[in-house]
Amino acid sequence: MKTFPTVPSTFGNFNLSPSPTLPLSRSLLSPRPLIAELCQYIFFGYLCLMAQNEEIFKKIISHAKEYGFVFPSSEIYDGLSAVYDYGQNGVELKNNIRQYWWKSMVQFHENIVGIDAAIFMHPTTWKASGHVDAFSDPLIDNRDSKKRYRADVLVEDQMAKWQDKIDKEVEKAAKRFGDSFDKEQFLATNGRVLEYKEKIAATTKRFYGAMERNDLADVKKLIEDLEIVCPVSGSRNWTEVRQFNLMFSTSMGSVSEDSNLIYLRPETAQGIFVNYLNVQKTGRMKIPFGIAQTGKAFRNEIVARQFIFRMREFEQMEMQFFVRPGTELEWFEYWKNERLKWHLSLGIPSAKYRWHPHDKLAHYANAACDIEFEFPIGFKELEGIHSRTDFDLKAHQEFSGKKIQYFDPELNENYVPYVIETSIGLDRTFLAMLSYAYTEEKLEDGSERVVLRLPAVLAPVKCAILPLVAKDGLPEKAREIMDTLKYDYMCQYEEKDSIGKRYRRHDAIGTPYCITVDHQTLEDNMVTIRDRDTMKQERIPIEKIGDLVRNKIKGL
Repeated sequence: MKTFPTVPSTFGNFNLSPSPTLPLSRSLLSPRPLIAELCQYIFFGYLCLMAQNEEIFKKIISHAKEYGFVFPSSEIYDGLSAVYDYGQNGVELKNNIRQYWWKSMVQFHENIVGIDAAIFMHPTTWKASGHVDAFSDPLIDNRDSKKRYRADVLVEDQMAKWQDKIDKEVEKAAKRFGDSFDKEQFLATNGRVLEYKEKIAATTKRFYGAMERNDLADVKKLIEDLEIVCPVSGSRNWTEVRQFNLMFSTSMGSVSEDSNLIYLRPETAQGIFVNYLNVQKTGRMKIPFGIAQTGKAFRNEIVARQFIFRMREFEQMEMQFFVRPGTELEWFEYWKNERLKWHLSLGIPSAKYRWHPHDKLAHYANAACDIEFEFPIGFKELEGIHSRTDFDLKAHQEFSGKKIQYFDPELNENYVPYVIETSIGLDRTFLAMLSYAYTEEKLEDGSERVVLRLPAVLAPVKCAILPLVAKDGLPEKAREIMDTLKYDYMCQYEEKDSIGKRYRRHDAIGTPYCITVDHQTLEDNMVTIRDRDTMKQERIPIEKIGDLVRNKIKGL
C-alpha cells in the first residue's frame, strides 16, 4: 500500500521598471518614421531594464564581498576563474540552507536517510552512468566579442523570450477581460500566442533533433536562422559549434607510471546509486524510501560566468527516492509539489518561482521539470525533479556484475526500483537568497540603509549583543547574556563604533535582532531589542530573549 510522507505545515524587490526618456520627435502624420522611433524607444527601454538588472546584480556581488559572504578564490594571486571561497557570514548562511534542506528531507521523513559518499569513485562508475562518453556541452564562440557561449543556452534563451511574450499576452488579456477571462481558451485561440507557440515547438524539434544526430552544423545554422546575436558585441559572427567534455580527470597511484585514471565526480547522485544495496540492507528499508546527500561536485565549465551561478566546484543537495515500477509518475508529481512547498516555506513569494517542464527528456528519464527562480539576471534553473526510471541501477548492475534488486513482499517478486530524483544547487540557492533579500531602503529621515531580509532561520547571525558603551560594567553584562544564548544560536558580540553604525552593519548581514545593553539594564535586568525589518525597539526582560529568537526562527 502506497503511503506519502508528510512535512509539518509549520516548517519553517526590486523595482525594475525602466524610465527611458527618448523623445518622439516625428509627426503622427509620418507613420513609418514614427514606427521606427517607437521600436527604438522600446529597445531603449529594454536596454535600460537589462542595465538596471545588471546594476542590481553588481551591487549584490559587491555586498557579498564587503560583508564577508563570498570572496574570489586565491584573490591575492588575482583569483581563479569560476572558483569562490565562502567567508565568515557566507559559510553560516550556506550551512543554514543545507541544514534547512537536510531536516526537511531526513528529519521530517521516516523513510528517507542520509549518506556522505566519497568524491573519488571507481572510474567504471562514470562509464556506467554515461558520463565518460556523453558528458559534454555544445559551445560556440563569437568572433567579434571573443566570448564563448553554450549553444543550447542561446537557443533556450530565445525560446524563453517567446514564452515571456506569451505570458505578457495572457497578463494583458486577464486585465482586459477580468473575471470572465478563460486562460485555456485564450492560449488555444489567440493568434499571437499560437504564433509564438509554433515557433517554440519548431525550434525545440529542430534543436533537439540536431543534438540527437550530433549535427552541430545544423545547430549553428539554427542559431543563425533565429538571428541570435552576441549579448556583448551584438553581432551574429559565430564560429562552428564544438563539443567540450566537462569531466575533471586525475591520477591515483604511488608513481605516475602505475597510476590509474580517476575522475572528480560531476554529480553526487552516483554515490547514492552505488550504495543503494548497502543502505537498503543495513537500514532494512522498505520501498518507497529515499537516500539524501549533500556534497561537492566538479565540472570543467568552459562558460563560467555570473558570479557563483555557474562554478567549476559547487555543492549539490540531492535525494533519490526509490519506488515500485508503475508508481513513478505519481511520486514524480508528489515530489514536484513537496519541493515547491519547501521553497515557499522560506517566505519568498510564489511569483519569484515558475515551472519549466522539459520538452526534451534525457535518455534515462520519462518525466522531468525544473523549478526556476527569478534572479536579477532572469529566470534560471534552481532545482530539477526527474523520474530517472531504472536506468542507473540497471547500468550499475550490468557493469558491476552485482545483482541490484529489491524483493517486494507484497508482490512476492524481485525488481529493480525506479527512481525519482530531486536535485538542488546549494550555491544557486545561496545566490537566490541573497538576490531576494538584498534591499535598499530610504528612511523617513532621508537616510538610506541596505538590509538583507533573510528568513530568520537562514540568517548567519541570529542576534547581536551590543553594550551601549564599552565601560561601566555593560560589556560584562552583555557577555553574560551572550553566554546564555550562544549554545542555541549563532550570536555576535560587538562594542566598536556608535550603536547606530552597529545596527547598520547587522542590517547588512541580515541579523534579525540586535540586543542593546544599557545602564538601565543593570538596574531592571531588561534590554532593548531591535527588529531588523521594522526597526522597532522595545524593552523586554533578559529571560525572554531566547523565546523571542526561537519564535522568530520558527516563523511564529
